[in-house]
Amino acid sequence: MTGVLSLRIDFPGGRIGPGKIALLEAIAREGSISAAGRALGMSYRRAWELVGSLNALMGTPVVAAATGGAGGGGARLTAAGERLVAEYREIERVARSATEGRVAGLVGNGA
Repeated sequence: MTGVLSLRIDFPGGRIGPGKIALLEAIAREGSISAAGRALGMSYRRAWELVGSLNALMGTPVVAAATGGAGGGGARLTAAGERLVAEYREIERVARSATEGRVAGLVGNGA
């Protein structure tokens, strides 16, 4: 059995973790909040709620959305959103690198 480090960063106004970062990555990939939600198996409403909570937590929009209509809408990450994803993934990479031997040693050692 191998453990996997999962990183969550708590702030006074909320938290950022793997689910929200995956949503931002899906928005960047899919080009819309609804398509990103579908790709992750979550409702459009839930995806919008998470985007709203991230925008509020960061104090600046991390996603820019265009309203739908005949030409369709869409969404993209702002520079702040791209920076958030990149920084989170780098923090995650460093944390995993620093803890990989210790996490693997937890199981079967009576810890």
